[in-house]
Amino acid sequence: MRKLFSSLALAAIVVPAWASTHTVTLAVPGMTCAACPITVKKAISRVEGVSKVDVTFEKREAVVTFDDAKTSVQKLTKATEEAGYPSSVK
Repeated sequence: MRKLFSSLALAAIVVPAWASTHTVTLAVPGMTCAACPITVKKAISRVEGVSKVDVTFEKREAVVTFDDAKTSVQKLTKATEEAGYPSSVK
């Protein structure tokens, strides 16, 4: 019984109850050609916690699904900026 309680207590610490999956749309106006979304998608995909990325050249946007316990919108925009494509929340 004591071992079970210890395991449950550890699980409560390791897995925050407030962590959840979020989706954000980023405006990426610097994409000027059909190849740009490939670079943007690679940059965002490398961020820990990102589970899905859809980049659309025509709309100049990236729709990103991520775990907010592992990353943040600021880290996503930093990744695009470091790849040469500054972005902001749309």
